[in-house]
Amino acid sequence: MSGHGGRGRHYSGGRSNPSHGGGGRGSVSGGGSSGAGAPAPTQTRAYSPPAASSSSAPVASLSSEMEQKLTLETTTAVASVPPGSSKAVRFPQRPGFGTVGKKIQVRANHFLVQVADRDLHHYDVTITPEVASKKIHREVMNQLVRLYSETHLGKRIPAYDGMKSLYTAGPLPFSSKEFVVKLLPNDGRAAAAGSSSSSKRKDREFKVALTLANKPDLYQLQQFLHSQRVETPQEAIQVLDIVLRATPSEKYTVVGRSFFSTELGPKGSLGEGLEYWRGFFQSLRPTQLGLSLNIDVSARSFFDPILVTEFLAKHFYHTDRSKHLSDRDCIKVKKTLKRVKVEVRLRDWTKNEEVKRTYTINGLSAQPLGQLRFTCEDENTSVVQYYRKKYKIDLKYVAWPAIQAGNDSKPVYLPMELCSIVAGQRYTKKLNKKQVTALLKATCQRPRDRENNITQMIRQKTNNRDDKESLIRREFGLQVREEMALVKARVLPSPLLKYHDSGREKSVYPQMGQWNMTNKKMVNGGRLQVWAFVSFSRVSQDITFEFLGALVDVCNSKGMEFSPQPLLPEQFSHSGQIERVLRDIHKLSAQKGRQLQLLIVILPDQSDSSYGKIKRTCETELGIVSQCLEPQKVKRWNTQYLENLALKINVKVGGRNTVLNDAIYKKMPVVTDRLPTIIFGADVTHPAAGDDSSPSIAAVVASTDWPEVTNYRAIVSAQHHRDEIIEDLYKSHKSEKGLVHGGMIRELLVAFYRQKRLKPSRIIFYRDGVSEGQFSQVLLHEVDAIRRACASLEEGYMPTVTFVVVQKRHHTRLFPADHSNRGQMDRSGNIQPGTVVDTEICHPTEFDFYLNSHAGIQGTSRPAHYHVLFDENRFTADGLQVLTNNLCYTYARCTRSVSIVPPAYYAHLVAFRARHYIEGDSSDGGSTTGGGAQVLRALPEIKENVKEVMFYC
Repeated sequence: MSGHGGRGRHYSGGRSNPSHGGGGRGSVSGGGSSGAGAPAPTQTRAYSPPAASSSSAPVASLSSEMEQKLTLETTTAVASVPPGSSKAVRFPQRPGFGTVGKKIQVRANHFLVQVADRDLHHYDVTITPEVASKKIHREVMNQLVRLYSETHLGKRIPAYDGMKSLYTAGPLPFSSKEFVVKLLPNDGRAAAAGSSSSSKRKDREFKVALTLANKPDLYQLQQFLHSQRVETPQEAIQVLDIVLRATPSEKYTVVGRSFFSTELGPKGSLGEGLEYWRGFFQSLRPTQLGLSLNIDVSARSFFDPILVTEFLAKHFYHTDRSKHLSDRDCIKVKKTLKRVKVEVRLRDWTKNEEVKRTYTINGLSAQPLGQLRFTCEDENTSVVQYYRKKYKIDLKYVAWPAIQAGNDSKPVYLPMELCSIVAGQRYTKKLNKKQVTALLKATCQRPRDRENNITQMIRQKTNNRDDKESLIRREFGLQVREEMALVKARVLPSPLLKYHDSGREKSVYPQMGQWNMTNKKMVNGGRLQVWAFVSFSRVSQDITFEFLGALVDVCNSKGMEFSPQPLLPEQFSHSGQIERVLRDIHKLSAQKGRQLQLLIVILPDQSDSSYGKIKRTCETELGIVSQCLEPQKVKRWNTQYLENLALKINVKVGGRNTVLNDAIYKKMPVVTDRLPTIIFGADVTHPAAGDDSSPSIAAVVASTDWPEVTNYRAIVSAQHHRDEIIEDLYKSHKSEKGLVHGGMIRELLVAFYRQKRLKPSRIIFYRDGVSEGQFSQVLLHEVDAIRRACASLEEGYMPTVTFVVVQKRHHTRLFPADHSNRGQMDRSGNIQPGTVVDTEICHPTEFDFYLNSHAGIQGTSRPAHYHVLFDENRFTADGLQVLTNNLCYTYARCTRSVSIVPPAYYAHLVAFRARHYIEGDSSDGGSTTGGGAQVLRALPEIKENVKEVMFYC
């Protein structure tokens, strides 16, 4: 092995300071137990695990059965209400409201919307010739309304969605009519090399056909809001949402459900040719209060409106205009600037007039600008000569390629130095760490400041009674309140956490979502006897040996059995030898007949890719669990950092840090009564923005240590690009031996059985990363996959399932009702850990709640939103809320409660870890066949011994 090998050391006698708290990611609170009535569907009995991949148990498709069950399942309260569609999926009705905890009030950024009775009409819009731009669509329709409002539209003020739908608050004087609309030219035309030489733009003429489509019914909406109707009247809500968005969509840059403009706040620099714009998110939602408008402040990244040459200098650090761009650089530039609009302003000296035109970048020229030639007026000329003659411009960046607009058959070449990036274009690629930090800083506001900004924004929207937005609201009978909703909430108590009896403190009640390891020992300290160390940094050996000695001492003082003697001499190498050094370590340990339990690695001083390379090599090739350390933290180590490392190391060698006291004494309703329960967490992560080929990655974790439910085994799987449904929960194929079963659920159920010699009778499934529009699809597929996986293990095996979606990417924020009352806040000014809301701003009939389970660190805390899509375990509101909150105190990596339930958090970590397994690969993440079908590349398999522990912590 190359590198400097240190002598094997016996680590002892280092620092052994007591802990002063373990900081970490996330935060917050827990609660006492609450009843949850649950059936006893399956007798608990051991079963022999089937063959690893095949089973003779019949597995019929359960899809139709599941769909029927999900469709017909209703509560007694709404049993008499006929469904509007026989295929509508029904989610569980709310079982009641929670009562556990201290009752308080909080403010939510929801604003009640009063809806008057209006005769809504929906008209289909057809514009010819067809154009893709919503901006042009809106210009056409605005011109139509200006021209024909008095004469043909009955003085109606319509709301337009920018595409195919127009809505009015009453009938138009016709059921179908065609109009002719002319748009006047608003700019000149700059003739580019290879383009037409005409300098005047003609009027653009459009034909617009309006045809009555239907009449949305507001009565159904009122029934739904008063719990007299089961199905959500999506059409009526969508119409009113479009009405409220119509004017902002014309005034501002639209990104999803958010609006951005330099009028909405000062813009700021993100560096590298990017800037951020401020704006607001807006969404109309049905709640128990009625319809509410959810408003939140926001910020997004945009291209800086600068010259393209300046952008290349800032973004790619290309400043030498005499140097040709490499093929690799050209690919990067092309990928970044594809579809970006640029503006060219020139003075045409042949006609003595200034001309301007906007182009869309489609690529770069294959040749440098100085070599490009084309035919102009039957004369072959170079691009450089053309611009010198026509515009009196001597081009300077002739070694760089030209921007190509138009298409491949009729390209238009534009010199980069003359093209300015048009303002207001969102940058959709992945931001670097500095840019993410700057963007977060732009929106990171203390709760009081954020609340004031949101309130000020809503008042600006409602106070101007003469602008178009107010006129449309009055036309449709909509009135938006200016005050945030004041809603009932409760603060759940934190749970009692159990530590080892040999510590001075055997248990602790966390305060404000946090605690520390002072005077405590891990409830199950792991044994770490076989370990090794390697450093790829320039941290001195003296500091390194001192650090390792202190780490061993702290781990032992907290209840672990950490051998002070590494298996191999310490290695010191550099980043260019990472893979070779790791393989040498593995080989040497094998020669000694030992399997490494842990490899401690100090990362290189500067290398973004080294972490992923180490994890991929260790976990998928060598079967080594690793603990990576940042060199700067090693240099400045302190006791708190060592204690946080001890928490991670302990679970990586099979230990437990703490458990819920109620779990040990089996006082957790549903989870720890006489029927064994398994808790799953699942998430799907997608490639970074701009990546159009890499696979999405699904991760599923499951508890294996009932009743403690703190250790989670993990599995990952690649699936088709941006597919949200987890494809490999259950899978099967035919072979010579019959039907072969597999999949993630099946493997985790077998792992549970091998650990406990029991089969789970209950399944609680926390599913992260699902938007509301995907609820039905995900539920139908994934619950059915769970059922099939269970049936493949044993005929008739059907544990009861509760399926809960966990959402963090929402815009509901909760604020203290009184910012001067410190007793209602944590130290950051946020609502307290354990704050739960299941009343006014929640769904009118379905089982959902907001839970702020963590303490704020900076900015305004975002509560997690939990929505129950399926519940055979018959949880009460208190039962599920308290369970979820208590689990948030069992996150292994820190002594804080976290913001989402740990199994979902772990699944998120595992999915991101697996992204390292494929990133940096020389090939694209996915490839396409000649027919356009995507070929999915499988993830490298994680070694079995690595999966046995929580390697992802």
